[in-house]
Amino acid sequence: MSDALNKVLRAIDAVNARDPGHDLDASGKKVPEAQLYGQRMSAELDRLFGDQVSDVLKIAARGQHIERWKILRSDYPEGRAGYLTWRRDQGRAHGERLAGLMADAGYDAESCARVGVLLRKEGIKRDPEVQMLEDVICMVFLKFYFAAFAEKHPFEKVVDIVAKTARKLSDGARSRVLVEFDLPEDLELAVRAA
Repeated sequence: MSDALNKVLRAIDAVNARDPGHDLDASGKKVPEAQLYGQRMSAELDRLFGDQVSDVLKIAARGQHIERWKILRSDYPEGRAGYLTWRRDQGRAHGERLAGLMADAGYDAESCARVGVLLRKEGIKRDPEVQMLEDVICMVFLKFYFAAFAEKHPFEKVVDIVAKTARKLSDGARSRVLVEFDLPEDLELAVRAA
């Protein structure tokens, strides 16, 4: 791993260590939520695609939720339009923040711009790195956050979310979901249908 990449990953972790929200890691220790999410993203990227991915993709995965707590969902209107606007603003802010950290570490302007493309998911299904990032995001959600999400929502909404998540996945990742996760029959059917 290059010095520049190490510097950016350490900087992301330091920023995300300031997250006021907390979650429990695998050992049951309370840690900053965004920091844990970033580490899970890095681990899943490595598990799914190995170490032979670009620095920019590694940075995008680790920093996908950098300072997420600063742009509150509650500051946006309820409903789909408000949610999509909030997500777009998050992606833009995360890309700008990561580009700054990358520039400080010596990355060129093209790489700094590219991280924003990945985080804004421009070219999903057409750009292999954007698709790889989306596969990682979906797998991390299913692995670490889906059960808690499912407990809070009616089953019909859960099926809808699973179907939407499955449509975002590449064919290979969708197949892995069916093998790696023990989904109830209705949810498995939603994944297959997507």
